[in-house]
Amino acid sequence: MHYSDVSALSFVYLEDSYVLNIAEAPRELRFRLDAVLSEQHPAYRPPKPGGQYCYASGWLVLPNVTLTEWKHRSTQRYIDAVGEEDLGNIDFLERREDHWWIGGDWGNVRVYTSANPEFILDNTAPS
Repeated sequence: MHYSDVSALSFVYLEDSYVLNIAEAPRELRFRLDAVLSEQHPAYRPPKPGGQYCYASGWLVLPNVTLTEWKHRSTQRYIDAVGEEDLGNIDFLERREDHWWIGGDWGNVRVYTSANPEFILDNTAPS
């Protein structure tokens, strides 16, 4: 199953979103994102002048985690044109049998959970 088939993620485009931080906690894995919202998202706003997307801060959350298996992990940081740092993008997020498989410049991780991922938008307006 591709992440876009999950209703909570259907209006977020992860491949062009930026991972700002990764937080692991008991039973949860979180990715801090500067996320691309599609026009169908209720918080969507037209991109800033010269911009391609509507970005919004929030968390991609995988709840009810029973096991996290990192296959590769990188601390490499990237600096964009305005000097902001990130860990890269989420290249893929898909359900495979009994786990979610997630990867990008920051690494590859297999996450065993009974729940679907969700995106929790910050209370701030998208940019």
